[in-house]
Amino acid sequence: MSASMDRRKFLTLGGAGAVGALSVWKLADAAVGGLLRGQAPPGIGHVPAGAKALQLVATDGWASMPQGSLPVDPWFPDVMAPEGTDTYIFGFRNVTGHSRAQAEGQRGVTQISAPLVYVEAGKELWVTVSNVGLSIRPDLTDSHTMHWHGFRNAIPFYDGVPESSISVPIGRDFTYVFRPKADSAGTYMYHCHFEDVEHVTMGMSGVVFVTPPGQPDRAYAEELPDTDPACSRFDRQYAILLTEIDNRGHFNDAHIQATDWTDFQPNFWLMNGRAYPDTLAPNGAPDAANGTPKPPPGAGNEHLAHQPNSSLIVCQPGERVLVRLASLGFQQHSLTLPGIPMRIVGKDARYVGADTGAWVDTVDIGPGESRDVIFTAPSQPGRYPLFNRDMAKYPGIAGDAWHGGQRTEVVVQSGLDAQTEPNGWSL
Repeated sequence: MSASMDRRKFLTLGGAGAVGALSVWKLADAAVGGLLRGQAPPGIGHVPAGAKALQLVATDGWASMPQGSLPVDPWFPDVMAPEGTDTYIFGFRNVTGHSRAQAEGQRGVTQISAPLVYVEAGKELWVTVSNVGLSIRPDLTDSHTMHWHGFRNAIPFYDGVPESSISVPIGRDFTYVFRPKADSAGTYMYHCHFEDVEHVTMGMSGVVFVTPPGQPDRAYAEELPDTDPACSRFDRQYAILLTEIDNRGHFNDAHIQATDWTDFQPNFWLMNGRAYPDTLAPNGAPDAANGTPKPPPGAGNEHLAHQPNSSLIVCQPGERVLVRLASLGFQQHSLTLPGIPMRIVGKDARYVGADTGAWVDTVDIGPGESRDVIFTAPSQPGRYPLFNRDMAKYPGIAGDAWHGGQRTEVVVQSGLDAQTEPNGWSL
């Protein structure tokens, strides 16, 4: 390996297949165009009628674990972190509709737990990934990609695996085009596949799901009446991404230190990029016109500006609620919802509702897996805990054994407006 070819560049070019991959790299550079060069990237202004378009910025930045968390000397809280934050991350942010200058200005402004992405089967989804570089580690010339984990209809060109498709270098963007087939309904995950262990662990991961054609109120297109308990019809839906954080690795990346990712020992366990009690805070406010993140409304939520995705589930009595669970960490998790029976209708984007035949109070999910779970909200309003039953996964603090772990709540109350988008709610 030559002196000018570092480890990251070598992997980008595919190692032994570098000659073929180099042609793909040149294609990305010459044909795709670049956000920072002022050229119109594919998909911006050219999206076909009926297709859905998103633009994501890939960069680094800072996030925050729950206030009052126990320190892990010297790794947490990070002494370099700006006020109100404590953990270095990589991530994706949704900048759809922003000007190029605004998107370009997002370097160093990111979020942990990527935006929720969804599309109807049979329709096209155009996602432009813009790599604006890293602000804390400008020495890292990492490319980024978007890989749909478990998606069975991807072609290599859009699969996001840099060894066999395109990776997006700094100062460039690339538009991924997905057209899920009618039988592709279900819950998937997406993540960067460049230096995938590091980039996923640092926060470049999110939930993506496909709805059946013409059936926005079903998770799958199964032929079952709405009254059948095994059907996938729902009134409200929520997506929860399960991950873990080992702050040693995040500290090492910020401070130009090497990390052995096989020595993974998490000290926080997250739902949609937050640990309890931050999991109970509302969704973050929409981005300001200049792209600056806003924290969720409410006193005490100022530190969550870079963690906009709530995992609180809010519904009305008697409603059927779909919860899309996905895991992109390294550990097995068991989520329990005492007092509310759940039915698993989907596993790894496959309908299984008619085959499970049983109601459960606990759902097991492993790394890289997804589960689609439906429950009927109790007739009695109240707050019901949904949590990881493994108490070893809660670092805790004095007076709060749940602090820092995977715990949220199902809030049942009357008088809610209809849900206009997944994970949307207001109290």
